[in-house]
Amino acid sequence: AMAGLSPRQSVKLNDGHSMPVLGFGTHASEDTPKSKAREATAVAIEVGFRHIDSAYFYQNEEEVGAAIREKIADGSVKREDIFYTTKVWGTCFRPELVRPALESSLQKLGLAHVDLFLMHVPFAFKVSS
Repeated sequence: AMAGLSPRQSVKLNDGHSMPVLGFGTHASEDTPKSKAREATAVAIEVGFRHIDSAYFYQNEEEVGAAIREKIADGSVKREDIFYTTKVWGTCFRPELVRPALESSLQKLGLAHVDLFLMHVPFAFKVSS
């Protein structure tokens, strides 16, 4: 089923937007230098990936955002070419915490919007004081 898939193939969503069927995930082990997220994301865009996936939990949104902005600045892609996904962590599922979590991600990324904002896990964590 995976034969013939390309990073640029996409599926049309109900709202008319398109989402690339293959995404580049940016999670790495804790001992991986954060600079590798920037480097790997830039290479992913260079080889054709247009769906980039990150998350608050990965603690690399600054680096991933820098790579996306760098590839926009050098003319490799336009912002509208990139489908960017990030995720809200389970400590921020309360309604009043979701928007601040998104705004924090946007600030770290240096982007004006994300294309998909997911709940990272199917359950909330209890926040201790």
